[in-house]
Amino acid sequence: MHVVILAEFAAASGGAEKVALESARGLAEAGLAVTYIQAIPGPVDPLLDHAGIRRIELGLPDIWSLGAARAAAAGIWHAAAARRLAAALAGLAAPPDCVHLHQWTRTLSPAIFPVLSGTGVPLVVTLHDYALACPNGVYYRFDRAEPCGLAPLSAACLAAPCDPRSRVHKAVRVARAATLRRAVGRAGRHRPLHVVHVCDASRQRLGALLGGYALTHHRVDNPVRLPEGPTAEPARGDAIAYVGRLTREKGADLVADAARAAGLPALFIGAGPLEAELRARDGVEVIGWQRPEAVWATLRARARALAAPSRWYETGPLTVYEALAAGIPVVASDRSGAAEKVRHGRTGFVVAPEIVPLAEAFTALRDHALADALGAEAARLARAAPMDLGAHTAALRGLYARLIESAAGAMQHPAALALE
Repeated sequence: MHVVILAEFAAASGGAEKVALESARGLAEAGLAVTYIQAIPGPVDPLLDHAGIRRIELGLPDIWSLGAARAAAAGIWHAAAARRLAAALAGLAAPPDCVHLHQWTRTLSPAIFPVLSGTGVPLVVTLHDYALACPNGVYYRFDRAEPCGLAPLSAACLAAPCDPRSRVHKAVRVARAATLRRAVGRAGRHRPLHVVHVCDASRQRLGALLGGYALTHHRVDNPVRLPEGPTAEPARGDAIAYVGRLTREKGADLVADAARAAGLPALFIGAGPLEAELRARDGVEVIGWQRPEAVWATLRARARALAAPSRWYETGPLTVYEALAAGIPVVASDRSGAAEKVRHGRTGFVVAPEIVPLAEAFTALRDHALADALGAEAARLARAAPMDLGAHTAALRGLYARLIESAAGAMQHPAALALE
């Protein structure tokens, strides 16, 4: 089986790239031929260094480097991206059996969907966020600091000043979303788009938001790489830890406020718009981005719990799952897909992303025995049914095989394809 994995970067700066890279490596180790197509030049993760993986770089610019007018136009429809992708696919030594898309918003644009549907093979798209439905990509009202409840591209949606940057950016994103809807809709006339959800909550929400598309829905957990080393001892930790981009929608400010209310330090690993504000607070330590091995060394030594209090409907935050596997209790937002993996009162706490319930959870974790008990149960459950790369790869192989078999059957019976 030959699978093409399409992403915009070949190094992990976020969860989507990390899943794309891990998937490519797992599939290659399982004996599949993998072509990894990287849209934007840049660093290449060692995970792609495998005899079964061929990497192709399209050499496209990050649209944010193009200037406002050119970036807006390319974001809506990047014709050069479509041409280069079509040439790369046509130049493959062997045609793919399946194409799996992970990212498209930074340069590929809606222009690639007609190219991908034109390959005639199953197209799979993992929904790491809400960009297939929502103009700003996260189904979140930045103007109100709360999740959105509007129908995408409805009159109310068009009027809402919800973009994190400006109304001009919102207008561009609306144009992109409308163009995407037309491009995906045209592709769906020939065969359905296969979308992969990484948590049950996003499947439920996106299923309702994507009703106008010809889609088939699938559920596959993101791969979790078990942190190397011994299981953590949370009672030895002195701080509530947060790992990721320092933004309000991810709740970084909530961690600082709630930890202070609970009488515990807050430790931030990451960077972002709130960095200066957080550094100015008492009881807060910000150490910036770290290499993965340094992150886990720090968490094992310092973390009494990992906090993930997202205000938005986050899908599948990998750090949460890795923390549980390492034996670190997690305090997760009840709006996040991570809540599905946290057993409230057994491996951590699932609470509303608000200061009072977060502070109550952090205060409970000051009890040494409870912190260690939650961590031990988290590690036990995570290792009893691991969401590791092997499980992820097996799920993908099974999905691809079913889709390829179904597509072959439809080709033998064109009337059935016309009825889809």
